[in-house]
Amino acid sequence: MLNDTLKNHHIILASGSPRRQQFFKDLDLDFEIRLKPVKEDYPNHLTHYEITNYLAQLKAFPFKSELQEKDILITSDTIVWHDNKALGKPRDADDAFNILKSLSDTTHEVITSVCFTTKTSEKILYDITKVTFKKLTDAEINYYIKTAKPFDKAGAYGIQEWLGLTAVTKLEGSYFNVMGLPTHLVYKTLNTLSEKVL
Repeated sequence: MLNDTLKNHHIILASGSPRRQQFFKDLDLDFEIRLKPVKEDYPNHLTHYEITNYLAQLKAFPFKSELQEKDILITSDTIVWHDNKALGKPRDADDAFNILKSLSDTTHEVITSVCFTTKTSEKILYDITKVTFKKLTDAEINYYIKTAKPFDKAGAYGIQEWLGLTAVTKLEGSYFNVMGLPTHLVYKTLNTLSEKVL
């Protein structure tokens, strides 16, 4: 359906995430993957969705000068927000253990922002999902880290993996947002595009 709506546009996904790439395939979209390195730092005063909004927009910046008239560039960022701080990707196994230990028997928020950039305009949206974990044992945490090696995932876990199957007791919001992309919002936004700018 989207391919018909966007037949006059060229979709560029600037993400190396295999999960986000698969989402775009599952949405039956024709798209190009284009990657540029970005240092993912943000000002200390930013909090909550301000962080993901900033980083999604930051990731679009290196592409702006090369965008053509019909290009739609899509960039995104995900964080886990817990105890009033952002949890990004773990540095190593010890960091992953500490992150998951902090999430044990609590509720956290997964926030994903998506930035749609054209040659003349920019639109940013975000989605928030609340995830509750059961109380995790040290053995469960160590097993998951050893088997899944979740070092490329915000909050040190993938909800689609073993930990998600065994530890998540409640979910409020989009499951796919926790995986890294609020697909329903991406579909809605792309579906409203016309020949006009965003």
